[in-house]
Amino acid sequence: MAKSLLFASLLLVFTILAACGNNSDSDKNTGTDTTEEAKDRTLKDAMGHEVKVPAEPKAVIGSYLEDELVALGVTPVAQWSVRDGEGVQAYLQDSLKDVPTVDSELPYEAVASFKPDLLLMTSAATVEGAKYEQYSNIAPTYVVSEENNNDWRKRLETVGEVLGKEDKAKQVLADYDKKAEEAKASIQDAAKDESAAAIWLVGGKLFIVSENVSSGAVLYGDLGLAVPEVVKEISKTATGNWSAISLEKLAELDADHLFLINSDGDSAETLKDPLWKNIPAVKNGNVYEYGPDTSWLYSGSIANTQIMDDVVESITK
Repeated sequence: MAKSLLFASLLLVFTILAACGNNSDSDKNTGTDTTEEAKDRTLKDAMGHEVKVPAEPKAVIGSYLEDELVALGVTPVAQWSVRDGEGVQAYLQDSLKDVPTVDSELPYEAVASFKPDLLLMTSAATVEGAKYEQYSNIAPTYVVSEENNNDWRKRLETVGEVLGKEDKAKQVLADYDKKAEEAKASIQDAAKDESAAAIWLVGGKLFIVSENVSSGAVLYGDLGLAVPEVVKEISKTATGNWSAISLEKLAELDADHLFLINSDGDSAETLKDPLWKNIPAVKNGNVYEYGPDTSWLYSGSIANTQIMDDVVESITK
């Protein structure tokens, strides 16, 4: 009797296993998939347009949003450029060196030639007038911000949402905040309570970065460097990331460290002027110079990370 019971039990087990195997084969034969397929989504952009976004965009153009795209692991089919493709965002070229360029004005024929399946526009200004309709005839067109948006975190989150990469965007922000915390600790150890400023020299003219945007947000917000009085004063009336400043006013700059983005090169007459040489940071040898290809003129998780690396390397060396 015991042998009969054992045989019956084994027979039952084999019968169940065979049935499971048949069900699995049946699923394969009928094409049944237990995972839910990605679907197109309809999202409302900054201008109120209802945009049908492809479930998995394969050919994205996001002119001047390349920092966000690259950070999210997306390679666009064309990248922002000026001067007939000669001027690009050099700091991103490790990721975009093989990506063709499209003019910053986004001519319709040029955009259409890349056969995009999604267009991301930085702000309403890029689609003013009848432009939006013309672009949307090429591909679904999503306007990221109503106005020019200096909040790179918000831009990243918005682009992440459109591309269905919200989790990736959150991870990028978390990694950035962790790096900023570590960089700030290094800066405070080496230069506690010291101040800094970023100056851009281009075409013989000087510009200074504002307190809460672009590289200013990195210097003062992320890294905790003190804000010079001249920067505070100019930031109150600033209308952009960089504000013009005279050499005479710059001579009043009470910064311990000066980050110079020099687009004029070695021939810049401004750097030979006695007023420049009398700036405290210049006299003390605390000027750190970068060329026009630097990320200091841009903003985003990748640009800002490179800026942090520059600051830490300069001040803690």
